[in-house]
Formats: sequence, C-alpha cells, structure tokens
Amino acid sequence: SVLSVPSVFTFITHRWYTRAMKFIFSTGSLYSYGTERSFAFAAKAGYDGIELMVDDRWDTRQADYLSVLVDRYGLPILAVHSPFRNVPGWPPDQPALIAESVKLAETLGARVVIHHLPNRLEFGFVRANKFQLQWPLRARGADQRYYQWLLDGYPQLQESTAVKLCIENMPARKWFGRKLNRHHWNTPETITRFSTLTLDTTHLGTWGIDPTPVYEAWGDRVGHIHLSNYNGREHRRPEHGELDLARFIQMLVTHNYSGAVSLELHPDALGAGKDDEHVIALMRGSLNHCRAWVTGETLSNKAAIGME
Repeated sequence: SVLSVPSVFTFITHRWYTRAMKFIFSTGSLYSYGTERSFAFAAKAGYDGIELMVDDRWDTRQADYLSVLVDRYGLPILAVHSPFRNVPGWPPDQPALIAESVKLAETLGARVVIHHLPNRLEFGFVRANKFQLQWPLRARGADQRYYQWLLDGYPQLQESTAVKLCIENMPARKWFGRKLNRHHWNTPETITRFSTLTLDTTHLGTWGIDPTPVYEAWGDRVGHIHLSNYNGREHRRPEHGELDLARFIQMLVTHNYSGAVSLELHPDALGAGKDDEHVIALMRGSLNHCRAWVTGETLSNKAAIGME
C-alpha cells in the first residue's frame, strides 16, 4: 500500500529518532529496588537503555555483574551517574569518585558520566531553646577541595577519556520560604564555564525556569538530559506537572539532539511498592508520551496509561 504524507513523515521521524535520541531509564528512579529489577522493568516497558545510578551497593559498581544484566535484558548502559556521597571501597572524595565512575563507564561502554556541582553552602543545626533550626553555613573541607579540583584538575580528566563528563544543574533549596542556591556555578549563565552539561528539567523547575530556552542557550554543551516534571515536588512523571515537556522534546527534535534523554523519577512517582505491573505500566506510559512528543502522534487512552 502507498503511505500517506503524514504517515511518511511519522515513519521518517521515528526512524531518525531510533537512530539518534534515545529514551533511557535511570536506575535511580527505583533506587529502593535492586539493580536487576530496574533492568527487568525497563526492558518490559520498552526503554532504549539504562542510566546507572552508582551508590553504596556493589551491584551498581561491578562491571562484570552489570555486563551480565546488559546481555540478559538487551539494554545498554549509556550513562553512569557518579555517586553523590562516599561509598565503601572507593576513594572518599568527589574527584576520585568521578574518576572511578569514568573507569566503570569505559568498561561498560557508556558515553557519559554525570556528576553534581560542588556545594557552596552546607546546613548545620542551631539550637534555640527546645528547637533545632537548620542554618546555612559556608561549605568547607571536601566541598572546597572539590571546587578547586574542578578549576585545576577536571580538564585533565576530561582530556584523558572519550567519556563525556556532564556536570548537572542543581535544584533550589527551600529555607524559611526562600530559595537558596547551595551550589557553586548553579545558574544557567555561570554553569556554562563547563564544556559539557547535564540539563535536568525538574531542577530548573524548582527555580521557575522553563527548560526549553535554557537548552537553546546551552546548545551543543548539553551532552545528557534528565527528564522529569515538577509540580512543587521534584522528579514527577514527564506528562504530569507544570513544565511543558512536550514542547521541550519537540525542540530537541528541531535541534537534532542526538544524546540520551534519561527519565529520572522519584520512586513514589512510579508507585514503588505496588504491584510490579502497575509500576511497569507507569514507566511505559511515560515512555509512550515521550515518543509521541517526538513524532507528534496522538496517544490512545490505553497507551497514555501504559496499557499498550
């Protein structure tokens, strides 16, 4: 049969998308589950790959075991997220943790390593009568050393590897109704001192910032994307929240973005703890929305809730 013009356009767009932009699932979205369970759910839901969130569990850090999961479920690990804090068996500072994450990414064939900006503020407790109040203090020690390393040693690490180091924009911290910026270089303007970035949509949402113009301003610096919505709470499913992520995804298509788009959600946004099929359906529904935004197709009611 002869394809109609809209069908031809949709077919070509979908073929381009499958070759380039990939929608992958962050294991951090189900951090309260085991690593293999995240792989199994992502495979059933139809994702293109995995972003591995490294934490204190060896199952998130041993390449031989992770390679078995890649083969078993047919999902490549396209991105590695360096741990937020010290983990047993790895050196106890951020520069070394990032370097270890790069080694893991190289072994697994991952394209990017994601890591956070250094803390500018930390919160200590101040006692007032019977009450304890959190109070912002200037970050020192390991945070200051990490800050200095990003100035001095970070470029050398990037030059030593083909893996892209993609530093991530961070959220606002609420304190007595005010928004505090607890990280260095954490504005859309100042973070561009780094050559490759992770754009996190929900983190921008905490500042009331639309991610679409931010991507347009950052351009080729964006090497990775964390996709989730914001509704007063972070890391909501893409189709539910204040951010217009349909417009954002369509803009990525227009700009020929060819990196990975990682759905990084909070476990409660996926109904963690409920029946497995319920969690998988929510994962599939979010993925269906993202793919429909790429092609401009309209989802059926069943597809929208992950039932097909």
